[in-house]
Amino acid sequence: MCIELARELNTEILSADSRQFFKELRIGAATPTAQQLAAIKHHFIAHLSVADSYNVCAYADDVLLFLSTYFESQPTAIMTGGSGLYVHAVCHGIDNLPDPDEELRLSLKTKLEEEGIESLRNELMLLDPVFYDEVDLHNPARLIRAIEVCLQSGKPYSELRHQEAQERPFRILKIGLHREREELFARINTRVDQMIHDGLEEEARGLIGYRENPSLKTLGYREMFEYIDGHCSREAAIEKIKANTRHYAKRQMTWFRRDEDIIWFHPDNVKDILATIHAFLD
Repeated sequence: MCIELARELNTEILSADSRQFFKELRIGAATPTAQQLAAIKHHFIAHLSVADSYNVCAYADDVLLFLSTYFESQPTAIMTGGSGLYVHAVCHGIDNLPDPDEELRLSLKTKLEEEGIESLRNELMLLDPVFYDEVDLHNPARLIRAIEVCLQSGKPYSELRHQEAQERPFRILKIGLHREREELFARINTRVDQMIHDGLEEEARGLIGYRENPSLKTLGYREMFEYIDGHCSREAAIEKIKANTRHYAKRQMTWFRRDEDIIWFHPDNVKDILATIHAFLD
């Protein structure tokens, strides 16, 4: 749908999908096809390796630097993707969070190893129930970082993340896409089946040496590594990918629903989306 909008607006697309940055994650990250990339110029797609170190701060800096030149000749750009923190960083800036405390982080990692991820979930639930409802509960790095901030600052992580927005030298129109639950879940299941057909298992096997890198601690690869390690069957891994993706989609909606600036449409309602964009530009 973004390609159709980009054609209509004669503009280019910036990815805000934090896994599509990595060139090796072609199948698991559902990177745009060669045909899609040829149809409209894309940026921040497959420009990094999983061996590279990258984070939301670096992404925001890179995007803002790119746009400072891009807007000299182009009036509009489309940013798309479901990594809410990355979108927020570009639109509003990064919140002033305390730097990691290595001793505290080590203690939390030890707790993870000795007591399991459920112990981190329980601690975060007590410290910050708001963020608990939004975070990927299968991602120990996210849990540890949130707990760190809570303990270091004495405040909930969710509260510190909602500080005053930074000014940007451009206007922003936010459009959200929403499908009914049954439709969305059916599409998720179909997409996972297609990824398996396209070779997700083989892709994961080729990346197993990088499994501890942050870019590989994500949906699809995490479950495939469990299967490769012999901890579950291939069929169970596929069902886990589907279930965890459905949970992630619900958390995404929780995140984006908090933003009152977003105007919501069904993805098929391209006519009204374009009308809204043109009205904004006029």
